[in-house]
Order: sequence, then structure tokens, then C-alpha cells
Amino acid sequence: MNGKWYEVKVITKSEAVEPISGIFYGMDVKGVAIEDPNDILNREQGPLTWDFADINILEYGGKAAVVKGYFNETEDEEQLTAYVKEKLQELVEMGFDIGEGTVLCELVREEDWANNWKKYYKPTKIGGNIVIKPIWEEYTPEGGEMVIELDPGMAFGTGTHETTRMCILALQKHVKPDSEVFDIGTGSGILAIAAAKLGAKHVVGVDLDPVAVDSALENVEYNKLDNIEILHGNLMDVVKGKADLIVANIIAEVIVILIDQVKEFLKSGGLFISSGIIKERESMVVEKLISSGFTIKETMYDGEWVCITAEYL
Repeated sequence: MNGKWYEVKVITKSEAVEPISGIFYGMDVKGVAIEDPNDILNREQGPLTWDFADINILEYGGKAAVVKGYFNETEDEEQLTAYVKEKLQELVEMGFDIGEGTVLCELVREEDWANNWKKYYKPTKIGGNIVIKPIWEEYTPEGGEMVIELDPGMAFGTGTHETTRMCILALQKHVKPDSEVFDIGTGSGILAIAAAKLGAKHVVGVDLDPVAVDSALENVEYNKLDNIEILHGNLMDVVKGKADLIVANIIAEVIVILIDQVKEFLKSGGLFISSGIIKERESMVVEKLISSGFTIKETMYDGEWVCITAEYL
């Protein structure tokens, strides 16, 4: 690989990582990379090690998060930068604290981003007995650990972000052997795979991004699972039937829009696990859930992030 790509870098704060990633995913992005200091500070002891991304974060004083989007060399550098700045201003007007909000753009070689990150992505342990293992890493399970084989590629979901970890912990608590699970915005498929490995009878993962769909399908195959369906489509538009449990790790604004659709696809007593919610948006989501007939069963916090489990009767 010897091509060149524009790397658009936004220096921000952890709580703005998700919406800024959303800006890039709404463009013709070819890859998104996230360097988040909370992913360092909240790591469990064990196989995880410090990596190059961590060093970059320390250079920003240990507080800044960095979101990078990669675009074809044929794009216009000035237009890319101007568009991202415009969208960042919209986030500010919506009430997001984006921190420094600096936008930088430069040409980089493909090999500098497409593969090098892999050597820094190590097995991640969640909840004591769930291990997210990159497919290129060696790992020997201990004491009944459940291992998820993963190659996230250019899709969201490596297991290192707080929102993903909390969703997996919620799934671990609520998935039962006869559970039907829908994973909305499946990304790499990590939550769908976790649900299946935790014993769900059938899992459906949905994503609008064809890159994510391909990534999720590959990861299902790596884990040798035959009870997961991966669909390409817009949120709830392509799912059929009713689920015992629906999980969505997106952003608060989208979750609020989803809530009334979600309840139409939940069985009586079904649960909706939602994350990608920063603390400042928690009340907005809770108020919408309650007004739509949900009961809040459990709320988890990790750093600046919130995961809400709600029941619909």
C-alpha cells in the first residue's frame, strides 16, 4: 500500500468523541481513528498495554481526545477542513462541549494508518471474564473466560470505549438462553457477537454503513456463530418481529428519535439498553423514555458516559 490520504484531525474532549465521529461518518470517510484519554484512565489491569495513541494523548496534556478521519487524496483539503469546522460549530450550538476544537489536515501515507494501529490494539478484558481479542493477537483464555474474536477494520466498536464496555456488561446481566436480541447500529458487530456468545437464541445486527455491515459479517464468521443476522439498513427500518432486548450504542440525540420506534419492536417486558450518552444528555434520554412508557431499570456510568437499561411493558 503506497497511496496517500488526507488525515483530518479534531482535537477535542472525551464527551465529544461520539458526535465528532458522527460528522466523519456522515462524509465520504474511509476510516476513523479515536484517541481518548478516558480509554487509558479507565483500563482494567491485565493484558492491555500503553500504545502510540496513548503517547499522542499525553502530548496534549493527558486531557484532550483526538478524532481522526481519513479521506481520499482527490478530496479538496480546504473544503474538507471548512466542512468539519462548520459541523463542529453546529455541535457547539447544540450544547456540546468540544474542548479545544482545533481542526488539522495533512496528507499521510496509507500504511501509516491502515495497518500500523493493529500492533497497538491488544486484548481487552471486560467485567472480569469477557475478553475482546484482535484476530491477529495470541491469547490463552483463563478460568472460563469468554473470548470475542474481532477485527474492527474501519467500523466503530473495538471494546475499549466506555459505552461499548457498559453495553457488554448490561448484555451479560440481561441476556438469557431464549433471548431474541436486536443490535441497532451494530458497527463492528461486537455487541451482537457478545449477545450471541452470552447465550441469546437469535441476534439481528443492523447498520446503515455498508463498511460496518461487511466488518460485522466478517467478525461473525471469525467467531463461528450461526445465530446472528447482519442487515444493511436505516436503524429500525429493516428489522422484523419483536425482541426481548434491543441495544443501541449511538448518541443521545439519535436514541431519543429511536425510542418510540424501539417500543414497537419490544415484547412485553422487553429491555432497551442504550448508550453513547454523555452525562449532560442523560436527563433528555430519561425523560423521553419515561414519557414513552418505559421504566428505568438500571443506569451505569463510566467516565463521562452513561448506559441506561429501560423496560417496556
